Amino acid sequence: MRSHLLRFIAVPLFAILFANNAHSQEVLDTLAHRPDINYVKINDVFFEATRAKQHGDVLKAMELFEELAKLDPKNPVSFYELSQLYADDRKVDKAEANIKKAVALAKDNKWYSISYAAILAGQGKYADAAAIAAELADKENGDASYAGQAADYYERAKDYRSALKYIDKALVLGSDEDLLVMKIRIYLQMKQYDKAAEVGQQMIAADPRNIRYYKLLGDVYESNDMPEKALKVYQDANKLMPDEPLIEIGLADGYLKMKDTANFRKYVRKSVTSPRLETATQLQFLYVYIQSLKESEQTSEGMSILSVLLQQHPDDPKLLSTYGDFLASDMRIDSAIVLYKRSIALKASDFEVWSRLLNAYAFQNNSDSLIKYSEKVMRLFPNQAIVHYYNSLGHYNKKEYQPAVKAMNRAIDMLPDNDTKKQAEFYSMLGEIYNAAKQFAESDKAFDQSLKDDPQNASVLNNYAYFLSERGERLSKAKEMSEQSLNLRPNESTFLDTYGWILYKMGDYDKAKENIEKAATNPRADGTIFDHLGDIYFKLNNRAKAVENWKLAKQKGAPNPLLDKKISEEKLYE
Repeated sequence: MRSHLLRFIAVPLFAILFANNAHSQEVLDTLAHRPDINYVKINDVFFEATRAKQHGDVLKAMELFEELAKLDPKNPVSFYELSQLYADDRKVDKAEANIKKAVALAKDNKWYSISYAAILAGQGKYADAAAIAAELADKENGDASYAGQAADYYERAKDYRSALKYIDKALVLGSDEDLLVMKIRIYLQMKQYDKAAEVGQQMIAADPRNIRYYKLLGDVYESNDMPEKALKVYQDANKLMPDEPLIEIGLADGYLKMKDTANFRKYVRKSVTSPRLETATQLQFLYVYIQSLKESEQTSEGMSILSVLLQQHPDDPKLLSTYGDFLASDMRIDSAIVLYKRSIALKASDFEVWSRLLNAYAFQNNSDSLIKYSEKVMRLFPNQAIVHYYNSLGHYNKKEYQPAVKAMNRAIDMLPDNDTKKQAEFYSMLGEIYNAAKQFAESDKAFDQSLKDDPQNASVLNNYAYFLSERGERLSKAKEMSEQSLNLRPNESTFLDTYGWILYKMGDYDKAKENIEKAATNPRADGTIFDHLGDIYFKLNNRAKAVENWKLAKQKGAPNPLLDKKISEEKLYE
């Protein structure tokens, strides 16, 4: 049984070559016996037209064939050639007009007729195309291709009964996989699922070790919401071909639909870890499997399977980087970095793995490695904005502000103009760097640009407001931005802290305490929140509560260098 594409392939226009040398000479020879035409002139024009066509000079070829048609309007060759040239040039009306003339002059020429059908089909006139192909099929009983072409056009025209008639006509001359698949597809369109399944069963009976036929039959049953029968198809196939991964995938899918979780996992693992599959296919199946699991199970199950795959393919860069991703999601950053580096050593051209390596170093706050490896990546991928962003971040964390500014500006310059979200993010980071460098005018300018690009970015609104409050500048604007950030993300602890701190700077200690106490109830509240709360209590003349919160701030790692002094002297220092 032959294996082709799933849909019967229409004969492309450019492949229907009627005017080959032998036939052309035969046509011209007949002209010599016609005294009504100038044979020499026609001969010259014909060969000039053919030469122009062969050299790709379409306009000249069209012009010459048009001249030939005028010299001898009873010769179909020029009209046929013009139809092909106009079809290739997407001038379908002219193509159709010329092929109609060719067919009218040579009614028995099957090449002209099938070309006419193809031109009609190219315009979506499937019923008309099918009628022409069907007429050819009825005349040429020994050639299955015409019947198959008629079936294809009838299917496209949604005349399914006629399509089935010509499929059967073609199948009389020999079995063909494309036609059988078309037949199944048509029965499914007609919702005649039993008949579709019958064809699938016939295909399996003819070639019982063809895995794709089981998949085809399984899909037929799935289309009819018959998961039990679909599962039975794969169970039968598994008995005949045990340890065949594509069959096991079908089994796994069937068991999943039957809610048999144990067998689902069993067959997924067997199929995904089968050494008979290529790595890319193993990963494809793995991703599908992982997505079917609960989120709490995904990482451990993924790493379990990946460890088996890496034993099979220890030097596959994609497997290494994918395992690194799972390790990173499990917060095992050091191990992820090792695998990213191994992957890069095998395939240095994979930018995505370099990017994940840099992200891992950024997560660790490993500034030296972040700078070192971002500089390596710059040499390989100099136009990737994110690489310069990471380089800037490394310098910023080391308080090397001028290189950080330079790298961030490079990153911004490389961003596409329409990526306003990313521009807002980068300008916000530039604002933080300038603020740390005490270049406040430049900082404000960067934050203003960030909010121009993304006015509803709650994090940028909060950070800008906080920096203004720390400087004690433009507090009304800071308060307005902080309120806006809380409207966007209510009850965010750091946002509440910012708002409370602005109120503190404005002298409204009671409202400041109310907001920062609310922020402190968050289990993840950081030391700065308690440091601020201690300052507020001190202003409210509650020294004991002030010291209590300063001590909590120290336990939680607040970065204030005056914290020890405040605790030991029980006094506020700002």
